[in-house]
Amino acid sequence: MSLTFLPFIVFAGLILFSAIKILDEYERGVVLRLGKFSAVRGPGLIILIPGIEKMIKVDLRVVTMDIPSQDIISKDNVTLKVNGVVYFKVSNPESAVITVENYYHATAQIAQTTLRSVVGQYELDEILAQRDVINGKLQGILDELTEPWGIKVTNVELKAIDLPVEMQRAMAKQAEAEREKRAKIISAQGEYEASKKLAEAAEVLGSQKDAITLRYLETMREIAGSNGSSTTFFPIPIDLLSSIMKK
Repeated sequence: MSLTFLPFIVFAGLILFSAIKILDEYERGVVLRLGKFSAVRGPGLIILIPGIEKMIKVDLRVVTMDIPSQDIISKDNVTLKVNGVVYFKVSNPESAVITVENYYHATAQIAQTTLRSVVGQYELDEILAQRDVINGKLQGILDELTEPWGIKVTNVELKAIDLPVEMQRAMAKQAEAEREKRAKIISAQGEYEASKKLAEAAEVLGSQKDAITLRYLETMREIAGSNGSSTTFFPIPIDLLSSIMKK
């Protein structure tokens, strides 16, 4: 008798096994009953009606998706290679299953086209200096486009911007010229400040009759006291030179 009912017991066990599903905390199950949407279930134990209901698992965790390098022509006609990364997650499992065939592939494709179109609207200097602005604009556009699919784009980042070798050399020369310009400006400012101080010192020395003589004697003392100095000098009164020049 037990052997007679054994096939039925095995069949019933298989039916029961196929009807019971367990979903993890980060998973949801989109249940279709006779091909029509029934409900979103999970997490935990899920019981399906065999032959009538089927379930499609959806992962709710954040997905990190790389955007391959894209050949982009900037607004000032510079050819670039730009890649990036997109962080997104499923916010509506029903829409992610029913609205779009493959939400991951669709998001990847629209991320590539959006990257090319957005970066191409900026000049090279703006792309290098305003990456945060470009990232925010990319995130806003992608989030708006993927919202009907039940996708939430949480962040978009440009990873690398590859420039042609000729452009790298030109930028290096430009940076070197800019540094030389700043150095010359700083040197000129220093000369200007020094000339002002010298003019002030000359005005102070000129206002006192014996000030220039004291300064002259101080200079002689410094020359005589320098280490290893072999210089010989003969002090000549300034008044004597002035009288000679007048004659």
